[in-house]
Amino acid sequence: MPGSGPYGVPAVPVARTGLGVGSLVIGVAGLLFGIVPFLFWLGGVMGVLALVLGIVGFGRANRGEATDRGQAVAGIVLGAVTIVVSAAWLVVLVVAAQAVERIDERVREKEGASAEPFAPDGGSGGTARPEPSPEPTETAPSTLAFGRTHTYEDGVEVTVSVPKPYRPDGFAAGYEKGDTALRVTITIVNGGDEALDVTTALPDARDAQGARASTIFDGSGATEMFRGTVLPGKQVKAGYAFALPSDADGELQIELAPKLLAYEPVIWTGPVK
Repeated sequence: MPGSGPYGVPAVPVARTGLGVGSLVIGVAGLLFGIVPFLFWLGGVMGVLALVLGIVGFGRANRGEATDRGQAVAGIVLGAVTIVVSAAWLVVLVVAAQAVERIDERVREKEGASAEPFAPDGGSGGTARPEPSPEPTETAPSTLAFGRTHTYEDGVEVTVSVPKPYRPDGFAAGYEKGDTALRVTITIVNGGDEALDVTTALPDARDAQGARASTIFDGSGATEMFRGTVLPGKQVKAGYAFALPSDADGELQIELAPKLLAYEPVIWTGPVK
């Protein structure tokens, strides 16, 4: 039974607010995080929270227990949009990781093929195996010092700058305390006659012993991705940050081709300061 107010008039329950407003606020913040590269995971969590609070708040408003129905609806919409945006970023990163893995597999296949021994004859009582005709042999990737430029035959130029120390922010992924964080700037100049698609220009970083360095992603834009095409006579730059583990040997090697499968990769190397 509801209580009685003054003069015996039944007291009217006060409608509660808060969930709808909270859903709206969290939805706005989540969307801001969701559209920032590599902070999408935080935006996704906030989007789910905004969606849940919005649904609960909407139910209360329909029962007359709250007056923030409009804010709850807005929170539901923003939460759903944030979840979609965060999922899209996740797909982009997965595709990029798969592309890097395919590059590694192709390099390993080439190394295995070049290391296959050649038998001069077919065995006891067999006929001698004919000498292969002279063909161009695959050579090891060219090696340059950081800051130097490699020029391909068609005029495309690639430069990897000298690595500089980098301080990741508190939301960084791919970095652990004790790692050595470094950042380089990669410049691709299209000196050829045709447009160059640089979408697959993905650098692979390791130390001198072959241990892979992890790529750092944070809200400050530590790592950027090459996108689109470069017209003849134009250039494009992108920054990449890497984390070498504490037990690395003190040298960084970055392998890169301006376009996957179309150009031979080149290795830039140098000591870590």
